[in-house]
Amino acid sequence: MHIVVREARELDEAAAVQDLGLSPADILVLSFSDSDLAMAAAAFRDVPEAQRPSLRVVNLSALRHPMSVDLFIDATVNGSKAVLVRLLGGLDYWRYGGEQLSKRCRELGIALAIVPGDGRPDLRLAALSTLPADDLANLEALLDEGGIENTRAALTSVLARAGGSTEALPRVRAIPAYGVYRESPQRFARGSAVIVFYRSHLLAGDVAPIDAIADALEQRGLAVTAMFVPSLKAPDAADWLRNELMNITPDVIINATAFAARDGDHTSPLDAADCPILQVALTNASRTLWDRSQRGASASDLAMHVVLPELDGRLFAGVVSFKEPDETVNDTGVSLLKHAPYDHGIAHVTDLAAAWVHLRAMPRSARRVGLLLSTYPGRPDQIAHAVGLDGFESTQRILSRLLNDGYGITDAPRSARDVVESLAETNQIRWPLEDYKTAFQNLPQGFRDLVTSAWGAPQTDASCVNGAFAFRAALFGNVIVGLQPERGQPQDRKAEYHDPSTPPRHSYVAFYLWLRHVAKIDALMHLGAHGTLEWLPGKAIAASEACAPRAILGSLPLVYPFIVNDPGEAAQAKRRIAAITLGHKPPPMTEAGISGPLSDVERLVDEFSSADGLDPRRRKALSEQIVDAAVRAGIAEHCGLTSGMPTADALMRIDAFLCDVKELSIRDGLHVLDDIELDAIVRALDGKFIEPGPAGAPSRGRSDVLPTGRNLFSVDPRAVPTPTAWANGKRAAKAILERYVSDHGEWPRAIVLDLWGSATLRTGGEELATALALLGVRPAWDERSYRVTGVETESIAELGRPRVDVTLRISGLFRDMFGAQLALFDSAVALVAQLKEDAGDNPLIECAKIAPRLDRIFGPADGSFGAGVMQLIDRGTWNTQSDLGASYIESSAHTYNADGTSEAAKGDFESRVKSADAFVHIQDHREIDLLTGGDFAAHEGGFAAAAASVGNDKVSLYHSDTGTPDAPHVRTLAEECARVVHGRAANSRWIDGQMRHGFRGAAEMAQSVDAAFAFAATAKAVDDGAFERLYQAYLGDPAVAAFIARENPAAIDAMRRRFDDAIARGLWHPRRNDIGVRNPSSQEAAE
Repeated sequence: MHIVVREARELDEAAAVQDLGLSPADILVLSFSDSDLAMAAAAFRDVPEAQRPSLRVVNLSALRHPMSVDLFIDATVNGSKAVLVRLLGGLDYWRYGGEQLSKRCRELGIALAIVPGDGRPDLRLAALSTLPADDLANLEALLDEGGIENTRAALTSVLARAGGSTEALPRVRAIPAYGVYRESPQRFARGSAVIVFYRSHLLAGDVAPIDAIADALEQRGLAVTAMFVPSLKAPDAADWLRNELMNITPDVIINATAFAARDGDHTSPLDAADCPILQVALTNASRTLWDRSQRGASASDLAMHVVLPELDGRLFAGVVSFKEPDETVNDTGVSLLKHAPYDHGIAHVTDLAAAWVHLRAMPRSARRVGLLLSTYPGRPDQIAHAVGLDGFESTQRILSRLLNDGYGITDAPRSARDVVESLAETNQIRWPLEDYKTAFQNLPQGFRDLVTSAWGAPQTDASCVNGAFAFRAALFGNVIVGLQPERGQPQDRKAEYHDPSTPPRHSYVAFYLWLRHVAKIDALMHLGAHGTLEWLPGKAIAASEACAPRAILGSLPLVYPFIVNDPGEAAQAKRRIAAITLGHKPPPMTEAGISGPLSDVERLVDEFSSADGLDPRRRKALSEQIVDAAVRAGIAEHCGLTSGMPTADALMRIDAFLCDVKELSIRDGLHVLDDIELDAIVRALDGKFIEPGPAGAPSRGRSDVLPTGRNLFSVDPRAVPTPTAWANGKRAAKAILERYVSDHGEWPRAIVLDLWGSATLRTGGEELATALALLGVRPAWDERSYRVTGVETESIAELGRPRVDVTLRISGLFRDMFGAQLALFDSAVALVAQLKEDAGDNPLIECAKIAPRLDRIFGPADGSFGAGVMQLIDRGTWNTQSDLGASYIESSAHTYNADGTSEAAKGDFESRVKSADAFVHIQDHREIDLLTGGDFAAHEGGFAAAAASVGNDKVSLYHSDTGTPDAPHVRTLAEECARVVHGRAANSRWIDGQMRHGFRGAAEMAQSVDAAFAFAATAKAVDDGAFERLYQAYLGDPAVAAFIARENPAAIDAMRRRFDDAIARGLWHPRRNDIGVRNPSSQEAAE
């Protein structure tokens, strides 16, 4: 029998240690809520000084670290008479503090009352208190009711019990729980707005931001009703609010309460108005801290004011106030905080509210709408790029639907090809340079400085010709269809796509200003995942006036159809440009089957399998034919065939490869927006409320993402990883270890794991759970909310193996969305490093002896995104694999700490790359594959190049397929590339599906060639056989080549150049010497 000893560490231990240095007092009041503290501080304000008890108020956020708690207890609790704690979220939000405080108060006979602050009973709080249950219930009721008198009664009650009094405690003085705070004196002609805020702000006199919002709305011609509630979840208040909204029928709601409000029937009281709901943040940060912050929001503000409200379908409109010192009241010992209005934030929110009201009021026939298509990645063959979506055919369907629904559309295109031709380079709209200069001068100074410092004067822009800017756009009456301009130089486009450090060119700014001020559009639509606006420079969230997305877009309502399986990048659009992200389906899926030269291999294998009774000489001849066919098909290397290999082994490997390819799920064409999704676009443009819906991958069993056409939301980051994700992550870790042991005969010591934000949102954190499982720790959850509170170790006996030293390479989206998870993993590493175990079982022990701090989280610099690889490949500005590896290291070499801060650590990251036994990327669904775009090659191939550049030639590169979570499958990167090339990219079934989509289908083929080239350049993971197969499938097939040349001439030219470059760089050695010479041009292929 083994006695298992677990070590645990909570997230609070990652907080900074603070010594508040407060002296004891008659009564101490502790709460996470500044409103509670302000009320307590004011409770004795009118009491004569001689009779006034001494008081200290402390925000519990300053007492998160256990050492902070210990210091506070020793310095302040010792010597005090009574302590009152109002705890939001239950004991698990301050467990160590509650337990230690209870212990000391019992030892010293100090009166202690710990009561819940969220209306949810928690018997554990009562057990820690020293006051009887009846007293605690009365105190909870007094504080829940709020107000100066009730708060004073609560404080005096605790003091009375501390003094030994047994008299009955004061009764609660009722104060309205909900009601109308202010109403406009008259009905304005332009529409009406409702503001909803917390009752606690009213009771604390902390309503300056609410008044400022109401004043600004009235100045914009809107009638305002401001209402207060204790919570949107309080049943009586919710019913009252729902009825009031149905009576008022507002045109827009500005909501200043936090969290989600949806109840058992999946509705919120705010839904009753059927209008846009703008979510605003009364942030807990000071203006100074916010100004300095690249991210713009703390983890708690992000969860409370952004992520959770998205579950209700609200649109995040920005910050409207900051917490600033108000005054020091009596002898509380701290400076109390109040919300100070943020003038620009309030102006922006109310402008956006007025714009939605205006759109809603306009007749459809008069509405002017802009519809923008992406030009990613800055190449003529890739315009209208949208993941999984035929942008041109969907545009045609949108225009047709809007025409049928009464929009003022003329000369509507009848086909996708009509849309393509309408956006030809010869069709351009011009805007005089002088008009642009005038409009540009009205933008915020900080943003103007950013643009001019990078690009110079407007007239130097390459798109400014003969004194005017030119835009590729087509006018269809009141709807303008245009191509989003180049953000930077065309040759740098892919590099700049996710790079917030690169400001937009003048021509980019000019197009949006032309849409706003000349075309005077009432709403904007970005079609498909994704454009560049939401990736422009500025704060990650909670924008300032100088942030590029806000400066350029202004207050335009934005509707954004977005593939339902990409929650991370959809969230970027929601949070940075207040977009309604309408989920659309991914393409339909089908099995790959077998096609091309693999068909000959399969036929021979089938014949061999049924040849038991054949003459042995015939069987031997068949087996030789099978191996020869495999060589001709270009799969011999991937099957691991070697000279002298026993025939049975060779045949078994070939058969396994064929089965793996045949069972591959592939996309059957592209999606075109369907009637449900078009209905949602019409509703959004009508200014109606759009129901929220989860994002996820249907192919992974996420039937809850259907129907589409809903406003996408994702998971609560505080619950990541979820219990389900933990179970799946453990299986994924087991599969990784089994594959490594199978390949090497020993356990891995060090693994680098690639973490992406969207995948984490889709799976609830399976990838992070995999990292924790490899490390040998497990998450700890709050037993009521299932939010993650910390980690605990699993023993070596439980694991049955050594621990793995895991390094995370995180994406920029992961960094910005999952700050708490960075702290979680950092604490897990620190916990494992201090265990008393054999170094052979725990590689972190030896590392900890060398370095005082173990950095195991690396990624791009704060505010940056990407892996630094694709820009070199697309420009052709690289000579060797090491050039690409050096760029990857440079883009990954910032280490992240538990508090979210980062610092450059190139040497440390190089060391982690050099010592890695394996690199793992986890692909959680099958609606994309590693040749769908450049991201996989940038990250997986980028690491391979980095490892080669630092001399690590032993590292195993694994691609883990968790599309079926119960049965993860780990392949080498080369195996996965071969599988996708033969099973999807060169598969006639997939090609036939793309040929139904004209221009965009040809673009998808060209993109597959680009990605294969990138994997060959970075990881040498695409061999001659794969290149041969791709070439023959596209340019070597006359019918396919003619299709590409006819529908997208630029695509066939791009493919030709890419194949030629592969030959020139020695990445492909074609069987025929004339391949590079005979690559057909677009004109030749079309003929």
